[in-house]
Amino acid sequence: MDYEFLRDVTGQVVVRFSMGHEAIGHWINEELKGDLNLLGRIEAGAAELKGSERQWQLAGHEYTLLMDGEEVMIRANQLEFEGDELEEGMNYYDEESLSFCGVEDFLAVLKAYRTFMLNS
Repeated sequence: MDYEFLRDVTGQVVVRFSMGHEAIGHWINEELKGDLNLLGRIEAGAAELKGSERQWQLAGHEYTLLMDGEEVMIRANQLEFEGDELEEGMNYYDEESLSFCGVEDFLAVLKAYRTFMLNS
């Protein structure tokens, strides 16, 4: 999972992720938006899940984050297909709207994001 942090012309931090993980970048850009309090809540939620079978969910305006003790899923809220309704040719769209990664990798991204926010 490759990513980079940038600042746009307004000074806002923008994150870009490699293929297959784009939804994580979209989630950070659309939902997290530099909110260090929200970042702390997510890190605390991950700490509570460690070694448990529970799940933790954070529904946002555009994306929902779902985390358990091992994996993080970020899904666009508009992506609610039942069964195999995904039309042919829509896989690329799906990949930009749904991403999975391990909790440790996700927390490393959030830590790097916080460091970038505070030091650049």
